Amino acid sequence: MAMEKTFNAAEAESRLYKAWEEAGCFQAGANAKPEASAYCIMIPPPNVTGVLHMGHAFNNTLQDILIRWKRMQGFDTLWQPGTDHAGIATQMVVERELAKTQQPSRRELGREKFLEKVWEWKEKSGGTIVEQLKRLGASCDFSRTAFTMAGAHGDTRTGHENSPNFHDAVIKVFVEMYNKGLIYRGKRLVNWDPHFETAISDLEVENVEVAGHMWHFKYPLAGGATYEYLEKDEEGNVTFRETRDYISIATTRPETMLGDGAVAVHPSDERYAPIVGHLCEIPVGPKEHRRLIPIITDEYPDKDFGSGAVKITGAHDFNDYQVAKRGGIPMYRLMSTTGAMRADGAPYAEEAEKAQAHAKGAAFTENEVDAINLVPDHLRGLDRFEARKAVVEEITSEGLAVMVSETKTIKGEDGEETQVTETVPYVENKPIMQPFGDRSKVVIEPMLTDQWFVDAEKVVGPALDAVRNGDVKILPESGEKTYYHWLENIEPWCISRQLWWGHQIPVWYGPKKDASNKSFGVDYDALEFVPFCAASFAEAEQLAKQYYGVSEAIEHVDGNDMFEDAVETAGFKGNNDFVLLRRDPDVLDTWFSSGLWPIGTLGWPDDTAEMQKYFPTSTLVTGQDILFFWVARMMMMQLAVVDQIPFDTVYLHGLVRDAKGKKMSKSTGNVVDPLEIIEEFGADALRFSSAAMAALGGVLKLDMERLKGYRNFGTKLWNAVNFAHFNNVYDENTLAYACPDAKAAVNQWIIGETAKVRVEVDAALEAYRFNDAANALYAFTWGKVCDWYIELSKPLFGSEDEAVIAETRQTLGWVLDQCMILLHPIMPFITEELWGNTAKREKMLVHADWPSYGTELVNAEADAEMNWVITAIENIRSTRAQMHVPAGAKIPMVVTEFSDQARNAWEKNEAMIQKLARITSLEQVESFPKGCASVAAPGASFGLPLADVIDVDAEKARLEKTLGKLAKELGGLRGRLNNPKFAASAPEDVVAEAKANLAAREEEEAKIKEALARLAEIG
Repeated sequence: MAMEKTFNAAEAESRLYKAWEEAGCFQAGANAKPEASAYCIMIPPPNVTGVLHMGHAFNNTLQDILIRWKRMQGFDTLWQPGTDHAGIATQMVVERELAKTQQPSRRELGREKFLEKVWEWKEKSGGTIVEQLKRLGASCDFSRTAFTMAGAHGDTRTGHENSPNFHDAVIKVFVEMYNKGLIYRGKRLVNWDPHFETAISDLEVENVEVAGHMWHFKYPLAGGATYEYLEKDEEGNVTFRETRDYISIATTRPETMLGDGAVAVHPSDERYAPIVGHLCEIPVGPKEHRRLIPIITDEYPDKDFGSGAVKITGAHDFNDYQVAKRGGIPMYRLMSTTGAMRADGAPYAEEAEKAQAHAKGAAFTENEVDAINLVPDHLRGLDRFEARKAVVEEITSEGLAVMVSETKTIKGEDGEETQVTETVPYVENKPIMQPFGDRSKVVIEPMLTDQWFVDAEKVVGPALDAVRNGDVKILPESGEKTYYHWLENIEPWCISRQLWWGHQIPVWYGPKKDASNKSFGVDYDALEFVPFCAASFAEAEQLAKQYYGVSEAIEHVDGNDMFEDAVETAGFKGNNDFVLLRRDPDVLDTWFSSGLWPIGTLGWPDDTAEMQKYFPTSTLVTGQDILFFWVARMMMMQLAVVDQIPFDTVYLHGLVRDAKGKKMSKSTGNVVDPLEIIEEFGADALRFSSAAMAALGGVLKLDMERLKGYRNFGTKLWNAVNFAHFNNVYDENTLAYACPDAKAAVNQWIIGETAKVRVEVDAALEAYRFNDAANALYAFTWGKVCDWYIELSKPLFGSEDEAVIAETRQTLGWVLDQCMILLHPIMPFITEELWGNTAKREKMLVHADWPSYGTELVNAEADAEMNWVITAIENIRSTRAQMHVPAGAKIPMVVTEFSDQARNAWEKNEAMIQKLARITSLEQVESFPKGCASVAAPGASFGLPLADVIDVDAEKARLEKTLGKLAKELGGLRGRLNNPKFAASAPEDVVAEAKANLAAREEEEAKIKEALARLAEIG
């Protein structure tokens, strides 16, 4: 069983993974004991367009640790893999591919042909991240790989016998929720992406600080009315008085002024009390058609910010939308789906007249208001940012910009500088937070549009109760507070997207009763419709037949035809015994389909064996950023659909950051590619690093130096096994060693230490303290086994007693097996390789039995004895190093105090201590001779006579010189940290680094002072 000198991760990892897969090691139920409990983890499905990044690597490592641990314990495990169809991302990728290869565009292809292209791309390139997860060592049951669009029209996948028809589950849930009144269509404000022309979720919006402007404009009071504008100090004294015929507002988006429905002030703002309820004029658009809007009160405006008055544009601002809803203010949509100013509708004069009637109290509906285009004729069709420039110019040229005095320094022709004061429009240059689409990179427009919504208030109750009553535990506990906050303040959930790739909404529309007879010559889109929600067109047809009393329904694909053209195309000209139905073109948001991930992947709505066995699932490991978007929605939907919780524990983690705690981003150049880490250090080092930084609720800092250390840790274990081979622990016929009934204290001690770490690791993993498990295994394997036990075992292997040698071989073989077993969930590759290189095994390590021994293996006497020996050796070595005793020097030692227990430990292990501490002898004396450095040990007081071994004066001089240099560094660091300006202005990571440097230097200073004190004792 000869071993290579080092572990070749690049060669071994793919070989080992292939062996695991071919042996079916990861399949659901593999290695399960009879009558075993089920343990199931659902992978957070990565986008089908995705590639492995550090977030995936970290997240999946934690899941794999849990599933491998439970599988070795004999649970009936399933780690369910799969990918999300990623609506926008996939459509974008395929459209780019079409353009790159000079194929017809999406629009030119049409919906059906374009979707064929998407499925082609999915089969060719959509499995990249699955293969990359395998490189990480993820032990998912990949034979069950699910896909959120599986079974949808056009699905070309083959060889996925175990993959459920996810599409049918999604459609069934939509129909059931619609029929229960939990889903409806309506107008609400959404994040609108003008590039992709679709609504997007908050998670797909990046708020970026950019250089912006705040324009201040006057809204003239109707009819030339005036009022006394007063400003007062805290005591109520008037500090400013002015007669005004306007109210001032400030805006960062002047183009939206065209859709204002009101101006709002706070109810307690006395400055505007005289004009509340009055009308004011929007200062833009043709003068003869200027709209008047009311001045209202609402709690939203901050009277201490700006002028205290805000314009209310309900169709283009989320805060304004809430004010408009509360106040019954009409909301006018100004833009098209591409972000240009609207070009549809009647001429502006007619549209403004309609809006003015609403402002004066005329009743209106949302649809009536939405149809009104309040963009002046000359601005229609302009890009929104071009329209902004035009609006600012028009208002300013009319003298309706708020003006301020500005003093400038002007240099004349003779070089002399003069101060010139002029009146200029009040425009603040200030940073603003602007929303961008995370994929399109264009500015997102809040837009009032027709969308499909889940009435979340009706389904949120059980999801809240499940966490409150403890059925579901969220870790860390701070996640529970966030969960409650979101769900207790939940808004309707927008589930529709204006895309082609996705689950098309199963709703067909037909004209309202009797409208079909009046429809010839009418634009199909201008008709009023009734919806028919059904899982298929055949079912929708039955609903339509019942509603209309006709014999047939025809599906009309192109909704842009004239009604009579569509009928003629269908071959029913002159026949009124039919109805024409058009399907809703929108698709469902991917969060809706992924909200069904737990049951959809297990074969629901069929009552499958997997549903019976693995649902509810066990642990969900996911990022805290999608607690609301995914976790809470899975809770709501599973409870609404099958009336069961989807999982019992949610483990939330943060973003993986760089070593300094900074967010990884391409712009800062600190993005780390996990595949490059695997290439350089191996998957085991990346996995161990992930586990070691996974402190519950802590900041996740990926440190490349630690990665090197964990690779070295694997090498340390490899070398320990090589040492065992050298000492004939293994031969060609070796069977796995059982735990020996050891007699030697060293062997008894390491068996007890192994038992302790097994208990510690299980407790840590049960509590999801991955870092504690990793750190315990690191300290045990490197410190106790590879350093101490191997060193302490060398004298035993050199014994002339064959029984001692045999016992030590058995002990070392058993202990190394336990190291491999306990480390396997974190470091599967190197441990599996060592497992196969050391003994004849009944099965691979991945299916080895997880140990259940505990502290009954701890021998208290041996434990106390060997811990005393180790402490004595460590303290002797520390003193030698501190005093700069030459490493090779062997020196005598004296002792003044010696308890019976300490003396017994010394006498039993004298040869071992002398060898490892480089001590020639021990003599008991009344008191230490001059020039002796003291060494403490439990129950003993040792001394090292060093007067003749080191040059005390030279050593003092060296340490004092070092101390002087250190004092200067400490002074500089303390000066920086005590400077309020540094603490206030320096980046957080720079301050943290300075504090860490100070702590390290202070520790170094303390050690040097201690060494000098010891030297003072010597002489």
